[in-house]
Amino acid sequence: MRQHSVHRAGDVGLEDNIYLSQGDLAPSNAALVERAVRIIGDVGRRPATPNEARELLGLAPR
Repeated sequence: MRQHSVHRAGDVGLEDNIYLSQGDLAPSNAALVERAVRIIGDVGRRPATPNEARELLGLAPR
């Protein structure tokens, strides 16, 4: 699902999934984000920067 989300420019995090793999609970949201970053890099993309994420979410810049 994470790979599908990456290809569709989706979001990932503990609120979307609690497993690193089938039956393997993620110890933290950071573990899920780290895995997503690896997957994103594997397909030649990069994660949004904090400022890019704020813009995508319609939040005020810092």
